Amino acid sequence: MTHPIVTPDAVPEYVELPAPQMEGGMPLMQALRLRRSTRAFSGDPLAPELLSSLLWAAFGISEPKTGRRTSPSARNWQEIDLYLALADGLYVLEPAAWRLRLVSGEDVRAATGLQDYVVQAPLDLVFVARLSRMDEQAKPVRQFYMGLDTGYISQNVYLFCASAGLATVARGLLDRRAMAGAMRLDADQRVVLAQSVGFAAADGEAGHLA
Repeated sequence: MTHPIVTPDAVPEYVELPAPQMEGGMPLMQALRLRRSTRAFSGDPLAPELLSSLLWAAFGISEPKTGRRTSPSARNWQEIDLYLALADGLYVLEPAAWRLRLVSGEDVRAATGLQDYVVQAPLDLVFVARLSRMDEQAKPVRQFYMGLDTGYISQNVYLFCASAGLATVARGLLDRRAMAGAMRLDADQRVVLAQSVGFAAADGEAGHLA
């Protein structure tokens, strides 16, 4: 089922992303040492170039000829889609075209979690699994692999944020049914995880995930 796009006239259906930065950055061991979960955000938006590099690090195409991605995927299902809840609307990443497709022109950041700070973050990523891309498997097996694949992508986000001086926190405390409605998901899609990204507030508290 395809849901209609809800959008103000000023918001385009597609947003072309600039080329991501694929070179340089912080050494891996230093990024691992600096990885943190931060739960207070300044609200400042991410520049398009920074957003593009973040998304490429998360689950971009690293080998165009083969379609290989920056994160592993069980059986190469690539069942995870990255949704972006921004102030001007909800988008989904289209990696092959390297662009964002508008899903809704509404600000749905508040619906992406049960914590107050999700609205302050300029970007709330939502990891959504498309079950129809997976082989026929028992439900627990599908859940295991979609959780595993999401974890790979989320850690890439963490490491990029450590390298780029951004704040982030992965969140599993979600009202997934309400999110599916707000995000206009199809029947074969499942919300797995959300992750807030932005710049840390000056008085923000940081801490490792348990």
